[in-house]
Order: sequence, then C-alpha cells, then structure tokens
Amino acid sequence: MPLPQRPGRPNGTRRLVRTAAALTAALALLSPLNAVGAASAAEPENPAADVDVRVNTQASLGRMSDTARGVNAAVWDAHMNDPEVADLMKAADVGAMRYPGGSYADIYHWETHTAPGGYVAPGTGFDAFMGTVRAAGAQPILIANYGSGTPEEAAGWVRYANVTKHYGAKYWEIGNEIYGNGHYGNGWEHDEHEDKSPREYARQVRAYAEAMKAVDPTVRIGAVLTTPGHWPDGVVGEGDPGDWNHTVLSEVTDVIDFVSVHWYAGGADTTAEDAMTRLTRLPGELREVRNQLDRYAGVDSPRIGIALTEINTNTGGAMLTARPNGLFAADAFLTALENGVFTVDWWNTHNGAGRITTVDGETDYGDMGMLSSGACTGDVCEPAPNTPFHPYYGMKMTGELGTAGDTLVAAASSAQDVSAHAVHRRDGRLSVLLINKDPDAARTVDLDYEGFTPSTAAPEVSRYARGDGDVTAVTDGTASASRVTVPPYGMLAVTLTPQAGTGPGASGAGTPGTPRLGAVTDTTASLSWEGAAGATRYLVQERDGAHTHVVGEATGTSVTLRNLPPGSTHTVNVLAADASGRLSAPSAPLTFTTGTPPDAPCTVTYHRDTSWGNGFVATVTVRNLSDTPITGWTVDWDWPTDRQSVSSGWNATFHQTGRHVRVTAPEGAGPLAPDGGSTASFGFVGANDGPNPQPTALRLNGAVCSGG
Repeated sequence: MPLPQRPGRPNGTRRLVRTAAALTAALALLSPLNAVGAASAAEPENPAADVDVRVNTQASLGRMSDTARGVNAAVWDAHMNDPEVADLMKAADVGAMRYPGGSYADIYHWETHTAPGGYVAPGTGFDAFMGTVRAAGAQPILIANYGSGTPEEAAGWVRYANVTKHYGAKYWEIGNEIYGNGHYGNGWEHDEHEDKSPREYARQVRAYAEAMKAVDPTVRIGAVLTTPGHWPDGVVGEGDPGDWNHTVLSEVTDVIDFVSVHWYAGGADTTAEDAMTRLTRLPGELREVRNQLDRYAGVDSPRIGIALTEINTNTGGAMLTARPNGLFAADAFLTALENGVFTVDWWNTHNGAGRITTVDGETDYGDMGMLSSGACTGDVCEPAPNTPFHPYYGMKMTGELGTAGDTLVAAASSAQDVSAHAVHRRDGRLSVLLINKDPDAARTVDLDYEGFTPSTAAPEVSRYARGDGDVTAVTDGTASASRVTVPPYGMLAVTLTPQAGTGPGASGAGTPGTPRLGAVTDTTASLSWEGAAGATRYLVQERDGAHTHVVGEATGTSVTLRNLPPGSTHTVNVLAADASGRLSAPSAPLTFTTGTPPDAPCTVTYHRDTSWGNGFVATVTVRNLSDTPITGWTVDWDWPTDRQSVSSGWNATFHQTGRHVRVTAPEGAGPLAPDGGSTASFGFVGANDGPNPQPTALRLNGAVCSGG
C-alpha cells in the first residue's frame, strides 16, 4: 500500500469433467464401504434444489497452515494495539499479523521507531506490536526496510527480535512492492538505491538474506514479486534481461524461502461484486507464480512458499466495509489457500474513512480496514473504534471450517453466484462453507460427497447473513447433510460427523507424503512419495475440479505415469490402502506439466517480444525436420487460460475458437524445406486479462513440435 494521506488513511490513487466412474470402480475393489453419502430412502421428496455442490474429500488441496488467516498492521494506526484488537483477532483465528504497514516499511527504521516523511502514531513500536501478536496467538510477518535501509539494519532487527527478545519472528520480507520504485515509470515506493532495476533488487536480496541468516539461520526470507497479470508483469525495463519476476527469480531462488505477492481486484471504482467475479482469475495467477518458481528453482521449488500479503477488493472506492466485501473476504481467503498460499493477509486492520456511499441499505465508509478507526469523512463518522466491519466477519466465517493442520478439499458448485469451500478436519469431521452472492434470493443447495459418508446426526450450522450481528449458530434443524438453504447475501457453514467405521479414521494406513516429481518426458512422469505406516498399496489419482480418477497404482512408493498428452498439466495426489482396502486421507497435491517430444518432426520457438500487462506482441518460428517438404502449413496451439487471445497478426491467417488458435500459411507461401532447411515466422498482437503463460505445446500440421 502507498503512504497515507493523513494518519489512518493511505493514498488510494495508485492501485491501478470427467465422471467419477473409474475411481468408484477402483474403490469398490479396495473397500466394501460406500464412499458417497445419500439421503435416506425414507425421506419425503423435496422440490428440486437450484444449486448442486459436490465435495470430494479424496481430492486434497493442501493443509491449512498456522498463518493461514492474516491481517496487516501499520505504524500510523493509533488503534493498532488496542486490547480489543487482539481479542477480535484471536476470535477469528488470525495466525499472522504483518508489520510495519505496506509502503511504510521502506521508510521505517525499527530501532528509532521513525519513518522520515511519514507519520508514526504513539504506542505502535515493535515491542508494542509484538504484545498484540502474542495476545492474539499469532505470528509476525515483518518487512525489512529496503527503500532506505541496509542489510545491516535488517540483521540488527533480527538480532533484537529473536536473540535479545526471543520473539521467534520467522517470516521476513525484503521490502514492499519494490517494483513500484519508478523503474517502470510509475513510482510510489520509496527506494534510495541509485540502481532501481530488478537485477539490483535481486543482488540486495542476497545481501539481506546473508546478513539476516548469519544472525538467525532459522528465519525465512521473502522476495517481492509482481502478481502475474497485474502491472508491471511482462514489462521489461531498459537494459533488463527480462521482466521483474523472471529477472529476480533467476538470481535468488537459492537464498529465499517464500515470495510475496499482492492482489487487488481493481482500482477505486471497482465494486465488491466486480471483485467477486474477478476472483475467478486468482487461481490461474497463483498457478503462474508457482510455474515461475518451478522454472527457476527446479526440484527445490516446493520448498519456496507463496504469501499473499495484501488483498482487498479495491484501493479506496466504495463497498469496502459493506456486506458484499464480507462475502468477498471469505471467498478470497479460501480461494487463495486452496491454490497454494500459506498466508492471506487482509489490507488493513484499521485504515480510515473514505468515500461514503449506501450499500445494501447500510452506510459504506470507503474504509479498507476490517475494524473501524472511528474516523470521519465530512460530517459522516464511522462507529466506535474497533467495531468490526463485514470483511472481519467474512474472515471469521472461514474459521468455522477448520484450523492449522486440517485439509482443504475440492468443492464445486453448479452456480456462479454460490461459492463452495470445504475442509476435512483431522478429527474426521467435514466442514463446508457456502457463500450466496445473490442479493435478492435465498439458494437451496443439494450436497453430494465423494470419500465421505455423513452420519445421521444433525450437522452443526453457523451463519452470517442480514440481521446477524456476529457469526451465529443455527439450531432450528432446517439444514441437513444433503440439503441446506443459504440466505441472500449470506454465508452458511455446515459441519458433519462421519458415519462410524468410514473415512480415513477407519483405515489402518497413514497418510502418504506429498508426491515428488522425478523425470518428466512428453508422455510420462515419474513420481515418488514417502510411505505411510500400515499401507499395503497406493493409489495415485488425478483431480479434475471436484472429481478424481485413478491414474496409477503401486505396492511401493513410486510409479511412472504413462500415455500422458504432450504439454499437458496434471494435479495428482496419493492415497494409501490398508490390508482391508480401506483408504487413508489423501496426500497434499502435486501439479506438473509434461514436455514436448525431443525427436519431433518439427521445432517451434514462441517468443514474447514485448508486453504491457494486458497485451503483448509475440513471434512464432517453426522449422520442418521431416524428410519431406511441407506445403500449406498450419500451426495450432491452446492457450493455458480462458483470457488469452490473438487480436491481430501478420505473415499468416489467424483464427481462434475458445482457447484454440489455428494459424494458416499466407497465400503464396513457399514450402517448408525438409531437414530444417527453412523456417516460417509469423507474429501477432495478443491480449491477456490476467496471467499470460505461453502455450505448452504447438503443432505443425497436427504433429507436436519440440521446443516452445
């Protein structure tokens, strides 16, 4: 975040299926237990539901960390350390608090508690902050001053925090949004380095990491990245070898432990409804961050975490304290956690009043904080300090699903305006959160399960909807394991107990380790994993949405998957079976992409020449390696995302249907000579709304080419 215009109010102008039949059959061979819960035949028929939600507990999305839910705290916030703050954060199971406050980090000097050029509120020093962190039962995420600091200053902070005071501060970012230092023409982030390039930032990250880990080798160092699909992603500065992310990651993956990205759905006029729609882009953007880590860190990539250290709908517009932003907060926290993030940190704890509007019959204060700061815009004042706004309750609702160590599992909804998230708890219970984004109509939801059989006990239900002053227990018995009704603009969490003798708790096999990727070719992938106690065999299954199907089986702890399409992406996990065939909980997932054939009859080079965030220019060059000439060639590829397209091109004819692009040789084009004797090149202007990964497999006249 940029520096505040006045205490408590930052400048808001900157932010610019497959069926489950195969798996069911396989499970039937292994276990006599029915993996799918069904309503009793004795139940009377009900009118059809308008939404179907499928939950698959055998499709793990990863485990929740102890830092999963987080908030930002800023030294200009006079209410940052009010006793009520710690109580509220503890009640919402907040596990991380980030300090000293966005862009302030790059002017803040921890030892003197000063921020030259900015305002520092009384009582917001580091020790006072740590008092709040400890009272909340959370951990700090600290931002070392890159803009006006030094590696030595950062190392001194580590020494004070972890050697002198024994705070055990684990996570340390090197600067905040340093790509906004003016190197790309837009400069809000303070940076006194003469060289403001990504290469210099990478060099300094290495120096900071060396100095800080010399004091405490256990600290985890984070580097700042730009979020794929958001400015300045794809922009290459003068003299740079690549854009920010590729330049930084090419030089620091051996010394960092995580990367930090920020996500705002849009600028000041973005509504929460807009943001909830744009949230569908976040999984692809986070996947591209992981792809970049895979590219530069290789087999070491799983060690490097992803932290989403700032998130909100917009940067100072309307619908920030209103109910829709509460729905967004719940949806955003869980979407990010389901897609490989270990902490999601809301901007901000308190922030200050902005534009006043009316939303859903309530005053919206244009405040990016979760809690009221008691500030005023004109003659309109917020409620008393620390009064929770709707985003706080959205975050709190996610705590109804589970906590550290519980497993996020796949859930899919048939309706775009009803989101579904699920967590399989360590004690065997299953919790499902349903978010109804329709402001006018309640939605009736039918729940279906794979890998989980609910007991006949009534579920525990909690709700946050119109008329609720807090997350509220629902005890009227209207919700069942198979059907619930979610109020308009409301959230409902349902927690179910398993039928006795079912689920992972009934298996004598433990949970296997996360699969590791070995050799990968164009059609095969070798996987291995740590074995599980009590296991007699293992199933490797692939996830497609909330569906899974078995793709491999082994009695040992490795398998090679075969007959995979070239350039295809797969997400798999492993389950163990005991001697009776009963299945364990699934391992954490692994996502990988196959390559292209080394002995292909053609080669292709796809080169992005330039990019400007939401558009790019690319050149494609193909070469015929077969022993016969090719006349009248076509080149085909599929975009990795739905929001990539060809706008215009040259030296060929372009046609796009959905994700598929076909490029045809121009009229009068000569043949492609055999044995690589000639090439054909064409270029185009493309558009991307979100991340812009390059195609993984290109085909010449239907044959997959090598290269990319």
